[in-house]
Amino acid sequence: MKIAIDIPTQTLSLLDAAGRLVHRYAVSTAKNGVGELNGSYCTPRGRHIVRAKIGAGAPENAVFVRRRPTGELWSPELGAQFPGRDWILTRILWLSGSEPGRNRLGEVDTMRRYIYIHGSPDSAVMGKPGSIGCVRMRNRDIIELFEKVPPYTPVEIRG
Repeated sequence: MKIAIDIPTQTLSLLDAAGRLVHRYAVSTAKNGVGELNGSYCTPRGRHIVRAKIGAGAPENAVFVRRRPTGELWSPELGAQFPGRDWILTRILWLSGSEPGRNRLGEVDTMRRYIYIHGSPDSAVMGKPGSIGCVRMRNRDIIELFEKVPPYTPVEIRG
């Protein structure tokens, strides 16, 4: 399996070993566009891997802070209570860059920037940039993707 994220079309494609499309999902990448620098709030480009899978078995809409479940379940009421919170829900695929100097090590390290593919509130718009660097997905979609990809799955972010 391989994941290909296309910034211009705001899509994530899951490809089989032969490169054939298994499934395509609408996503939302960074509203600041693409970029690799720490603190840029941009989505990093290039080759990555899924370094860690977090949240197996968690309920849909489970809230994560610093990769730990808080015990909360996102709801419109909870969202209204904390309007400025960056919601990381349901599952996390933590990315690590594979290209030293581009997206790995130093000031461009994707993993140290805490860049994930993760679930989002149902109200989050997909198909349009809106995150602070991560790749947002619908909760049902991230559950499906999470089950299909093992750790170290290659991820290519193009844009």
